[in-house]
Amino acid sequence: MKTKTYAGIPDTFAKLETAKVVLIPVPYDGTSTWQKGADKGPEAFLEASENMELYDIETASEPYTQGVYLADPITENQSPEAMVDAVHQMTKSYIKRNKFTTIFGGEHSVSIGTIRAFNDCFDNLTVLHIDAHADLRPSYDGSACNHACAVHEASKTSNLVQVGIRSMDRVELDFMDLNKTFFAHEMVNDLGWMDAAINEMTDDVFITFDLDALDPSILPSTGTPEPGGLLWYETLEFLKMVFTEKNVVGFDIVELCPNQVDGASSFLAAKLYYKMLAYKFMDNQEDAILDDFDQDSSIEALKSKFSSHD
Repeated sequence: MKTKTYAGIPDTFAKLETAKVVLIPVPYDGTSTWQKGADKGPEAFLEASENMELYDIETASEPYTQGVYLADPITENQSPEAMVDAVHQMTKSYIKRNKFTTIFGGEHSVSIGTIRAFNDCFDNLTVLHIDAHADLRPSYDGSACNHACAVHEASKTSNLVQVGIRSMDRVELDFMDLNKTFFAHEMVNDLGWMDAAINEMTDDVFITFDLDALDPSILPSTGTPEPGGLLWYETLEFLKMVFTEKNVVGFDIVELCPNQVDGASSFLAAKLYYKMLAYKFMDNQEDAILDDFDQDSSIEALKSKFSSHD
């Protein structure tokens, strides 16, 4: 990665020891089946981030002042399984350090590893999956760590809530909870879908955000664009509600396939990441990410929980 600090922020706010946030880039594109280039997504995202204004008008805050440490990228690409394991281990290591851990991919198979890590560390976790595609296939092209399988494991190990779905294979219905799935064609005429989705969530929420959830009119640069997606302000409205009403413990953003001619999609991804940080810290609730660890727990209990999953 060319970037030395996230968004070019001063070193004062970029030190691991004091930063509340960790950002892990994962430039991986090993299983995508149509448009290649998601491995270049993290670099394009970081470059775009350097060109943002860092004052968030809506929340009247500067989220970067919470501290954002840019971790070394995960470059494991020997196999999808090896990549997922590397993501799992590194993500978990930063969660254990009580950091608000975020990941920018890369294709959506990256999220298999991130979700595993958060499941290891949080009981009764909700995975909020915002995507155009169901990604529930048990395997694809000979691997369970394919981008088409991104949340299959999560459907069995967590409380999976899916939002924005508008493309899927028939076999995925066998693994889908229709009561917790919000299809794009129904959302457009349902003013209450945001509240309904939040009502299906547990207290602790991990968000996996596939950028193809957004309509191609605002973000065309993704590997598998689908018409009829979310627009900018409804996306922000929903995310703000989730961050306000739930304890978001971390998130990843995936599937930016940058366009070398037009950087608008990369800039949108950069703004989305920054807005999510703004919503997380808008009330300056320090240590909110580990609320469930603090309840009736001690340091020793925390250590034993981690060691049971190592």
